[in-house]
Amino acid sequence: MNIKLAKEEIIHFVGIGGIGMSGLALIMKGLGFKVQGSDIANNKNIERLKKKNIKIFLNQKKKNIKKSTLLVISSAIKKNNPELKEAKRNKIPIYKRGEVLGHIVSLMKNIVVAGSHGKTTTTSLISGIFANAKLDPTIINGGVLNSLGNSARLGKSDWCILESDESDGSFLHLPATYSIVTNIDQEHMDYYKNIKNLKNKFVSFIDNTPSFGKSFICIDDINVKTIVKNLNHKNFYTYGVDKSSNYRIFNIRKKIEFSTFDLKISLPGKKLKIIKNIKIPIIGIHNIRNATAALAVSSSIGISDVTIKKGLNNYEGVQRRFNKLFTFQEAIFFDDYAHHPTEIREVLKGAKEVYKNRKIICVFQPHRISRLTNLRKKFASAFENADTVLLCPIYKAGENILLGFSYEKFAKEIINESKVKLVFVNDQYQLAKFTKQNIYGQKVVIGMGAGSISNWMKDLPKHL
Repeated sequence: MNIKLAKEEIIHFVGIGGIGMSGLALIMKGLGFKVQGSDIANNKNIERLKKKNIKIFLNQKKKNIKKSTLLVISSAIKKNNPELKEAKRNKIPIYKRGEVLGHIVSLMKNIVVAGSHGKTTTTSLISGIFANAKLDPTIINGGVLNSLGNSARLGKSDWCILESDESDGSFLHLPATYSIVTNIDQEHMDYYKNIKNLKNKFVSFIDNTPSFGKSFICIDDINVKTIVKNLNHKNFYTYGVDKSSNYRIFNIRKKIEFSTFDLKISLPGKKLKIIKNIKIPIIGIHNIRNATAALAVSSSIGISDVTIKKGLNNYEGVQRRFNKLFTFQEAIFFDDYAHHPTEIREVLKGAKEVYKNRKIICVFQPHRISRLTNLRKKFASAFENADTVLLCPIYKAGENILLGFSYEKFAKEIINESKVKLVFVNDQYQLAKFTKQNIYGQKVVIGMGAGSISNWMKDLPKHL
């Protein structure tokens, strides 16, 4: 879709507090556009926007768009949103975030990171390598990079590193020079309806990568592996621990504070190459795969092995990705964004592998009734590497639908399938009470979810 933008446009972002929307707003403000936006509540993303003098409405009313000439909406915006309805009534152009993002970055050399899980970490790992190479890229990420204190920045080079959003199919609007697919999982089924449709979109995404670029796909993932035969263009390299990978991970060493691995690179028409002792200050095989994707694309554009290894080693992380918060009574507390069964499983597995002598306690807040309903069985078995699960109420994220089954029954399914102890925690005060009375000694406590659980975990010390 062709979007004509002029600097005199007043661009209104509906749902500007979202991580993706706030990032795009920051970039467009940096490019000289007049930007404003609205959301239903204040958050840290909005506070960062206010510091850049972006006008924010903490409500969503039709009068907010009175002077707007263009509306940008996130995939979370409902059809009955008053600003959206007013824009339609006044024939104000309305675009999805992905459409506008695609237009903004159309003249850049783009590295687009796609996949159901690991996008934010992979995007930030690439950003760290590019920063170490002094390439000064534009960055649009789905999480706050600790090195930037923000989710986005406007660089001075013609490189752009961006995390895509496959939730509504809009990632197909992004013009990739290089692309990455980390994995494909049963997610966003409200849009795709079935896994086959989701796979087909990823086939289109990979095939969209131009001949002068390259796509990097992880064939450790079974769904990615099954779509390879459906690709029209063979313009891709593979990575993973799978022995047939072009970038094959081996000799993995796992420590509490970091992971180390070696890489065997076998590319058509090129001499076999081995890179040893690649070190990243994060744990888990999923993050080793993410680092390999970052290394592969960076190497392909000509960044040296020394620069890449230094960039990975100096990685400062992303907020809400297994971030250490504090220590209380010798127990270590972490915050993580994991809200899908696959993510939960990988994080707990990584924690168990390095904290072998500690009990693992998972404080889990389900995110969205629809996700819990669609993936109920997978959630029930996702906690096998935990010892105890503290189950919080569902964070509905604006959904107003019935659960359709007993929450107590779901709790019993977790106990039976994951072989864990389980305790209900109704709010952050009960969590604090349980922590004071029961959490001490050699334990690791991980708060998980995409809702308010992060604030619960961060605010715990105030109540202890």
